[in-house]
Amino acid sequence: MKLITIIGARPQFIKAATVSRIIAATDGIEEIIVHTGQHYDANMSEIFFEELNIPKPKYNLEVGSGQHGAQTGAMLIKIEEVLLKEKPDAVLIYGDTNSTLAGAFAAVKLHIPIAHVEAGLRSFNRRMPEEINRIAADSISDILFAPTQTAINNLKNEGLEKQTVYSGDVMYDSVLYYKKMILANQEHYKTNIPNSPYFLATIHRAENTDNPENLKKIFAAFGKTDKPILLPIHPRTKKIITDKFELPSNVSIINPVGYLEMLSLVIHSDKVLTDSGGLQKEAFFLDKPCITMREETEWVETLENGWNCIAGADTEKILAGINTPDPVIERGNHFGDGKAAEKIVALIKEKYK
Repeated sequence: MKLITIIGARPQFIKAATVSRIIAATDGIEEIIVHTGQHYDANMSEIFFEELNIPKPKYNLEVGSGQHGAQTGAMLIKIEEVLLKEKPDAVLIYGDTNSTLAGAFAAVKLHIPIAHVEAGLRSFNRRMPEEINRIAADSISDILFAPTQTAINNLKNEGLEKQTVYSGDVMYDSVLYYKKMILANQEHYKTNIPNSPYFLATIHRAENTDNPENLKKIFAAFGKTDKPILLPIHPRTKKIITDKFELPSNVSIINPVGYLEMLSLVIHSDKVLTDSGGLQKEAFFLDKPCITMREETEWVETLENGWNCIAGADTEKILAGINTPDPVIERGNHFGDGKAAEKIVALIKEKYK
């Protein structure tokens, strides 16, 4: 069978690396990777293909950034051209980006079956573009690979139970696999690690980066902590921040890092402060307390026993999360057995052989 995988953003590269590794070891599946170019600079894109050993994309659509409509429309046009040329048996999409939505729309219009990895996530906040992308992609996909029981329940509530399969979370597979690699070669992944205890932070969602008041409150909290804060950010976000704010002296901005170095930064940190969905989970998988600087999380499982807390952009809530003692109860295991990718590939091969 011929399978086209559509990816375009950092979290998708990581998920695809795990699944593509299993595909490569499986007879009877030809995978063609299409990179939309949604993340297009070397630090956000090429480095992930290199370090995670993802097969190079056969197609790079080089769409780049832009308004949601223009970006998604450009992807839709170019993905459709690829699908018409390649005539795949199925299309594999990941997560909740504009690349996910465009891939789903292009495939369904051409009557090509769609398999959606990481289906069923819901923040119940329709102001988030990702929420709309998830709902739309799930509604037109043929197989919905749900990473958690919560995701299964969401899909059941939307009448999508028949298409739903519990796979576990491919990100859990990924962390287990690459953690061993990092710990076996720690010196190689210590480039940006401070000598003293530190917190790791990321800020990338528009609700924060495009909101000066939110940024002001977040940095006010950062400045009141007693530890260094390491903040890897995209150049666009760095410009927004440095143009408008004088950073607290304990905050150090670094350029975006590769996935393996990011995992190493999590491993060596004391806590994680983030508005990222993926990093919440990575912190959870690596036994690091997390403070989520959003008003909700799709990964409600991480809130159990205090491993994650919702603080939004509220200075006092962020500080409360930072000052809360580390959890004493072990985190639960809600994300599968570390073999999600194997289950996904086996089912795709069986269904579309």
